[in-house]
Amino acid sequence: MATYRLLYISIEGNTESFVKKLAAVAEAEGDQLSLLEVGDEVNPVHEKAPFVVLVPTYLNGGTGTGPEVVEIFTNALGDYVDFGNNARYIRGVIGSGNRNFNDQYILTAKRYAEKFQVPVIGDYELRGTPREAEKIFARIKETLGE
Repeated sequence: MATYRLLYISIEGNTESFVKKLAAVAEAEGDQLSLLEVGDEVNPVHEKAPFVVLVPTYLNGGTGTGPEVVEIFTNALGDYVDFGNNARYIRGVIGSGNRNFNDQYILTAKRYAEKFQVPVIGDYELRGTPREAEKIFARIKETLGE
């Protein structure tokens, strides 16, 4: 049985719904996820093992993907990863979003990946599907060492 660390933020419940799908896949495979939902009320701690981050896309401003478009609602997760030496343990980013937003689809995840110099290891739309959860859990296992 292996344990994989996943940090996430859920604003409207879509991310939490997908995390539950991921956890079910892990359990079915005899593994588990060590989950931390990060929000404004969570005090940062020093992470001690590699992790991946799952981040939804919430943007404000502008009409595209330029610098005038700013992240909203997900800042607590970014601050958590920035805390202390936590950024040294991030290994990948999973993004969610709505494909109707075209170039802005998973833009927050792409920005996290660029900032922390790690790959985007998966993406899904809205609440995701069980099949997407299977594919993304496989990528989590690959990324974190199995």
